[in-house]
Amino acid sequence: MKLFTRTLSACVLLSAVSAVQAEVAVIVNAAATATPSQSDVANIFLGKDKSLKGVDQKDWNPIKDKFYGAVTSKNESQLKSYWSGLVFTGKGQPLASVADDAAVVAKVGAEADAIGYVDKAAVSDQVKVLFTLP
Repeated sequence: MKLFTRTLSACVLLSAVSAVQAEVAVIVNAAATATPSQSDVANIFLGKDKSLKGVDQKDWNPIKDKFYGAVTSKNESQLKSYWSGLVFTGKGQPLASVADDAAVVAKVGAEADAIGYVDKAAVSDQVKVLFTLP
């Protein structure tokens, strides 16, 4: 039983380490001509810029954590507080969210004015990468 527990713990740790090391790709539709900067992307995902439709990931995960930390300098609790304030004052609503990387790629690939973020390994020819976060 101890060996099983150690093996399970090692697998969980390796999984967490690989997720933290994964590169995050900020993506747009393959046909898109817009090339927003990293600060523009921050404004889109904070609801301040409506030039593109941000596609968020539903659950907090290592990719979402890395994206929001690098692009908006906000962690999960700060982001929840930020959106709560906007909703309460009637100044904004959180972005549309989808289940996972595959759903983000599908939605961004299908909508010319959408932007999202995924693990770089999930990128397909339906989308193009604006920039990556190491």
